[in-house]
This record gives sequence, structure tokens and C-alpha cells, in this order.
Amino acid sequence: MIADALGPVFLLILFGALLRRINFPGAEFWPGIERLTYYVAFPALLVHRLALADFSNADFVRFSLVICAALLLTSALAWLLKPLASRNAADFTSMFQGAIRFNTYIGLAVASALFGDPGLVIAAIAVSIMIPLANILSVLCFSLVIDGNSKTLSGVLKGLLSNPLIVACLLGVALNISGVGLGHAWIEGLLARLGAAALPLGLLAVGVALSLGTVKQDWLGIVLASVLKFAVFPALMLGLAMWLELDLLSQQVLLLLACLPTATSGYILSRQLGGNAPLMANIISAQTLLAFAVIPLWLLLV
Repeated sequence: MIADALGPVFLLILFGALLRRINFPGAEFWPGIERLTYYVAFPALLVHRLALADFSNADFVRFSLVICAALLLTSALAWLLKPLASRNAADFTSMFQGAIRFNTYIGLAVASALFGDPGLVIAAIAVSIMIPLANILSVLCFSLVIDGNSKTLSGVLKGLLSNPLIVACLLGVALNISGVGLGHAWIEGLLARLGAAALPLGLLAVGVALSLGTVKQDWLGIVLASVLKFAVFPALMLGLAMWLELDLLSQQVLLLLACLPTATSGYILSRQLGGNAPLMANIISAQTLLAFAVIPLWLLLV
């Protein structure tokens, strides 16, 4: 089941690399696709998912505590490793994103395949908490370390509130809490179809940017990001879930979400905000492959 969920994702990345190699449809085509994905497709996906999320079937407070604590502790450790982890600020932003971001599409697909509808409900609720926080932490990282980004409090806040992913998260949650939802079925259908384009376009863009020749020189960033992502983050998530006595299914789903490979949107963010996009692409590809082995091993523990 896990292989069935991860296989198409990795094949899409490889297909993007093939398109780049044969120069189809041309190098000038992909920057526009990246902007479309970043400013339209991914925000549409976030608004659609968060506006329709059902928060009534889980302990939202304990879920929030477990997820927020695990994300914040992993982020803090990544910052402590900053002097060791990167040659420059752009490298660090890729390592940081590789440590805390997660591939929502893979998570929901695997949760549904492994745990059925009950697991999918828990995963959707958890994702609605993780997406805004992971995006806020990622944008904050860029605002603080990349030259040219404002480092004043007002500048950081402006960067957060003008980021399309953050705006989409806030809008989706507001529509959900207010009870407005997405209104007309046409709007829901529009957002669902725009959001559906985010995964294939994002993965193809990652493949286009993938340069296997740079993997060797990027090995330190890839290794550190993957250790934080596949060892530290899942261990914290599982330990906190057990400590707060969440039920077994909730522990399994939260563990699954914690050991997912990093999100393809991290590459788009790197391209738009001045990060090391090729390193980010290599981290995404390496982690997607590693997840085939890591996810089953972690799930065996619980």
C-alpha cells in the first residue's frame, strides 16, 4: 500500500527530469508553471481542504499540543544545527524545510489505504493543524536568514501575511470556523480542480530542477534534513502522543504524518523566496525514495 502511494510520486519527479533532459516544452515554460503552482494551485488546495475539514471527531486541543510541540522542537533543533548544516543561508532554508514540511498528498493517501475512513478523518484534522504551522515556520525561516528579506518584526509579519500559502490557510480556517464553508458547489468544484493540479505540476517542477550531479556535494544537507525528518520528528510526535495518552489509531496516524517525505511545495517556496532550489529538489527526491523503507519501520513500532 505504501509503495502504491509513493511510487507514482517518485515517477512524476523522474518524468519531470526526463522532460528537462529532452528540453520539452522548453526551459522558458517552467518558471511560469512554478508561479502558477505557488500562487494559484497550492493556495486553492489549502483553502478547499481547510474550509471543509471536520474538527468534530477528535480531541482538537491534545492534537494541537502534540503537533505544535513536535514541530517547534524539531525546528529548534534544526536552528541549533545551522552552523554545521549549511554552507550558506540558502542551504539552511532547504535543510529546514526538509526537516519539518510533509507531503500532504502522500499522507492522506496512505492513511486512507492503511486505516480506512476513521484514519482518514484523523489525518485530515491533523493536516489542518500542521499545514499552517509548517508554512508559517518555513516563511519565517526565509524572512530571518535570506539577504534582502526584511528582518524587522514588521517585515517578518508582512512577509507572512503576504505569502499566498499562509493567506490560503487563514482563509480556509476562517471559512470553516465561521460556518460559511465554500458556499456554492461551483466554488467548491473550482477550488477542488485547481488544487488537484498542484500535485502533478509541483512534482514535475521538482523533476525539472533535479540535478543528480549535485547530490554528492549536497549530501550533508540531505542527510541532516532526513535525520531530522525521519528520526527526530517522528520520535517526538510518537512520544508526545503517548505521553498525552492519545488512542492507538491517533498515535499511528500522527506518526505516519510525521515520517512523510518533505512537501513538493518546499521547492516552489525556495524558488520564489531565494532559497537553494536545487538542494531542495534533491532533498525531496531523496526523502521520497527513503520513505519507502522508513514509514513501514516506524509503523511497526505501534
